[in-house]
Amino acid sequence: MSTTMAKKETVERKWYVIDAAGKPLGRTAVIAANLLRGKHKPTFTPNVDCGDFVIIVNTDQAVLTGKKLDQKKYYHFTGWIGNLKETKYRHLMEKRSDFAMELAVKGMLPKNSIGRAAMTRLKLYTGAEHKHAAQKPEPWTMD
Repeated sequence: MSTTMAKKETVERKWYVIDAAGKPLGRTAVIAANLLRGKHKPTFTPNVDCGDFVIIVNTDQAVLTGKKLDQKKYYHFTGWIGNLKETKYRHLMEKRSDFAMELAVKGMLPKNSIGRAAMTRLKLYTGAEHKHAAQKPEPWTMD
C-alpha cells in the first residue's frame, strides 16, 4: 500500500461559499478552517498548503450561544502603558462581525506560514452579496 503525498505544484483549489445566517459562529469557523486547510481532501498533507478558497457570507447573522454575547471579550493592547482594551462580543458582532469571524477562524489554523497563507484565501462579507461570482463558488452545506 502506497501513500500519496501532495505537492505544492499539483494542488487544485476550488471556491466554496458558506452561509453563516442563523448558525453558530464557532461551528461555521470550524468548517471554514477545515476547508482552508484542505482536510476534506483525500490528498491532504499536513506540510503542504493544499486548502481551498472560502467565502463566508452573512457574518452579521451568525449567532453566539449561551451568554457569550455578554461574557466573552476581545482584548487588544495598544502598545501604550496601561492600555489593554476590551470589547464585549455583543458590540463586536454589531459593529465588526466579519472581524469576529476572522478571529475565530484564525484561532483554528496553525500558527505558521501555512496558516498565514490560508488566511489570505478567506473572504468575509457581512451581507448576502459577494464579488467572487466569476470564480463560480460552490455552496458548502454544514452537516
